Formats: sequence, structure tokens, C-alpha cells
Amino acid sequence: MDERQQRDVARGLQQGKTEAWQSLYEAYARPLWRWIARLMGGDSADVADVVQETFLAAARSARNYDPARGSLWLWLCGIGRNHVSLHYRQQKRHDRLRDSGDGAAEGQRILRWLENRPAPPEEALAAEELAVSVRAVLTELSAEYGTLLIAKYCDRATAEEIAEEQRCSSGAVRSKLARARRAFRRAFQRNKTRSLDTRSGARHDS
Repeated sequence: MDERQQRDVARGLQQGKTEAWQSLYEAYARPLWRWIARLMGGDSADVADVVQETFLAAARSARNYDPARGSLWLWLCGIGRNHVSLHYRQQKRHDRLRDSGDGAAEGQRILRWLENRPAPPEEALAAEELAVSVRAVLTELSAEYGTLLIAKYCDRATAEEIAEEQRCSSGAVRSKLARARRAFRRAFQRNKTRSLDTRSGARHDS
């Protein structure tokens, strides 16, 4: 969807036009499904429900969409991220970081990867517990940062490909990616510390 089409759809959404909603759905239903599946795990049976909830929420708030605050895609991603985060909270999955054994070692490996040191993401994400934790952290980031990290490290998109999609320079994408990695590291470490404190408190209470 080019800039003119986005402006037309945004105007139509603000005016409550059905055809604008149909254009939005046709353009972004499949990309949104893939994006949410990345956050939740491709085999998650809950992906369909979260996608549906995302579009329902988008429909309810469509008249309030403000193009000045971001593209249609980032707007949808922001809504999707909120619903994925709600899913994690409901399932109480934020505290599933392991504090010993392979879980701790894998945690260090993914942090090295995010610092641009050689550590293949596939190996770092091999442990299911860690994969869940990484997805949970991604839902805490802004839609822009989460989208960038997924595009770069999960979809294997180059900075040039991302720049073309976002209609900006590859240099701007690399700069945003650097900030996104720093934000991820902070959130990952914060969640890890919170999980360790929770586990420690549970042991003291038992």
C-alpha cells in the first residue's frame, strides 16, 4: 500500500467508510497474522484469536486513527502487541525465565547476539522457555521496535528491505535497530531480575 493509498484509507477510516476497512483488512490481514505468530510462536493455537481481537479493536478505534502518529501498519502492530501482551498476562507467562542450568546459559547467549557478537539466534532460541520469554519481552517494546527486531532477526530482512518498506533510509533503519536492541536488552534483563526475585521470594515463603 503506497502513501496515497494509505492516506485514502486513513481518511476513510476516520469517516467510517466500510470500503476503507475492507482495504485495510485485505492489505494487512496476512502480514499481521505472520507478525503475531512470530510473537506468540508459529504453532500457537491462540494466534487466530489474537488476530481476530486485534482487528475487532482496530475497528472500534478506527475513527480515532491519527496518521501523524504513525503508519497504518504500525498502528495495527501496536494494537496487536497490546493483545499479545494481554494474552501473556492472562496466561501468567511473564515469570517463566529460568534462573539456573541451560536457561541461564541460553539467556546470556541471546544477550550476546543482541550485542552483535557471534551467537546464532536459532541456537539461542532453541529452549522453549527462553523463546516464550523473548516473545514476552517483544510485547513490552514499542510497536516500532518490536516490528524492526522481528523483521531483521526472524524474517531475515535486510536494512535496505526494511527501509524500502518503511520509506526511509537504510541508515535510519540501522540507527533504529541499534536503539531497539538496547531496549530489548534492558527489558530482558529487567524481566530476568524480576523473575529471579519472584522465585527467591517464593522459596523464602515456602
